[in-house]
Amino acid sequence: MANIVISGGWGGTEDATESTQKICDAVKDQVEQRTNQKYAVYKAVTFQQQVVAGRNFNIKVLVGGENYIHLSVFQQLPCNGGNVELRSVEEGKTKDDPLGTF
Repeated sequence: MANIVISGGWGGTEDATESTQKICDAVKDQVEQRTNQKYAVYKAVTFQQQVVAGRNFNIKVLVGGENYIHLSVFQQLPCNGGNVELRSVEEGKTKDDPLGTF
């Protein structure tokens, strides 16, 4: 059962979906520029979301072997274009590192 998201509050951590992967794919070029890396493996694993005037996402991404990164991403409301913007990236994460705001 999906977590209920209250406007302004962060939802719990959930398994990534096809939609989550699409958000990650939309910012992959930006992520690679910021980290100065090229990722052959780039798979969304888990995410949290916050409903605001759009949606904020914290996403854990597998980038190869035991290496993970955390992404902070904002998605505009569809009526405002629905664009996706990378806010920040945390490198050096592991499978067990919890998602949180950064």
